[in-house]
Amino acid sequence: MAIDPVCKMEVDEKTAAATSEYEGKKYYFCSVGCKKAFDQNPEKYLRRGGEGEAGADIADVA
Repeated sequence: MAIDPVCKMEVDEKTAAATSEYEGKKYYFCSVGCKKAFDQNPEKYLRRGGEGEAGADIADVA
């Protein structure tokens, strides 16, 4: 299982709604909305790990 970098949900790589590649790494998404948010600003979601933010703002995926 992978973790959607936008909403932090667990995503099965085989059934993921969408994927993106960034800096040579493949990311898996629970929805096309999360993929679009990630594609617009990948660093926003990749930096988030140590900042204590639990997930995406609803505006990020809408």
